[in-house]
Amino acid sequence: DLMQFIEYPKCSTCIKARKYLEAKNVTFIDRHIHVDTPTADELKRWIPLSGLTVEQFFNTSGKVYRDNNYKEKLKIMSYDEKIKALSENGMLIKRPLLVSDTKVLVGFKESAYEEIAREMNHES
Repeated sequence: DLMQFIEYPKCSTCIKARKYLEAKNVTFIDRHIHVDTPTADELKRWIPLSGLTVEQFFNTSGKVYRDNNYKEKLKIMSYDEKIKALSENGMLIKRPLLVSDTKVLVGFKESAYEEIAREMNHES
């Protein structure tokens, strides 16, 4: 299956990550995080694959996060409430997301992307 690259096109980190993938000739499906927001089911599948907590999927530097005081809200929200919040507003999700069948990367770390690029290039 093709990887999904889920991004907000104007985000500078997303632009860097996308250029990296293109430079390494990694094929991916491009998905706009705010227009085609990950569903609750997708998030529930991806969080375990990422090795992160649901809280680490929140874009803590984003306006929506700050304006709605999620820093405090997350302390009392249930897991399902957190998933629901993320699935209802793509701007709450830390980006970009790189999703393969076995792995989910949140944000852009070059070393992690390099590893995925190597794996993808071996398969093809």
